[in-house]
Amino acid sequence: MILSSVLLAIPFLESFYNGVLQAGDYFILLLLLLVVLMVALLTERVEKVRTLKNLNNELKKEAIKLEDANNELEAFAYSVSHDLRVPLRAIDGFSRIMIEDYEDKLDDEGVRLLNIIRENTKKMGQLIDDILLLSRAGRQEMTISKLDISSLAKNVYGEFNQDTQGRNIDFTVEDLPKTQADRALITQVLTNLIGNSIKFTREKENAKINIGFKLDNEDNIYYVKDNGAGFDMKYYDKLFGLFQRLHSQEEFEGTGVGLSIVQRIISRHGGRVWGESEVGNGATIYFSIPKNLK
Repeated sequence: MILSSVLLAIPFLESFYNGVLQAGDYFILLLLLLVVLMVALLTERVEKVRTLKNLNNELKKEAIKLEDANNELEAFAYSVSHDLRVPLRAIDGFSRIMIEDYEDKLDDEGVRLLNIIRENTKKMGQLIDDILLLSRAGRQEMTISKLDISSLAKNVYGEFNQDTQGRNIDFTVEDLPKTQADRALITQVLTNLIGNSIKFTREKENAKINIGFKLDNEDNIYYVKDNGAGFDMKYYDKLFGLFQRLHSQEEFEGTGVGLSIVQRIISRHGGRVWGESEVGNGATIYFSIPKNLK
């Protein structure tokens, strides 16, 4: 009865029904209409699936192209970095020989200039090392295992023994939740972040560095917080940019690659990196690792 009422509500079908069709024919017609409707919906759905499949195929092709380009770029950086080491060692070596063997024949200006050459080769060597680290961060195969971040952070801080000697640093590590991640890569993340905190707090008489975490449902969120020089948040978009520096070379040494490495490693783990700071009042760099990472 309900179906009949629906059909009779359509004016032209009402006249058609009253003039031509019998009750049984009317029911068949109704079934035909339903079949036509279902076929139309099914056709539309098939078309959507076909369109989605085409888009996915295009997306896969673009992803492959992007991955190939990225691999080529990393291979290029790796190769160039290795090739640059040879002439750099030669420049530094001959400069050192000149100072050691010909110091009595050089005036003070000559020695000063050679020392400047050696200092710059040292900076370039550090830059090459950082580029190689960045390249490895993207190429290195990951081995996921359960990590005790608290223990790892303490070990990493111990590696900076020479940089922390004679300084008053209050280094604290909270009872951090364990996580699934690649040990070598996360060690590099902590090395870069803790190293930055040690560097940027060196002007503080009482430096504080804290490794902590924030509660979250999906990710393990860790942070490295210090009370050092900090940075201006209006330049935040440059914070993780390659070769971007928020302090001059005269203020704090560095190549501007460290946080790019951190971002690349955390991105490979499916997490993200972000930070907050205030000039003169320190900085906090957060990084997340998915809890379901396998």
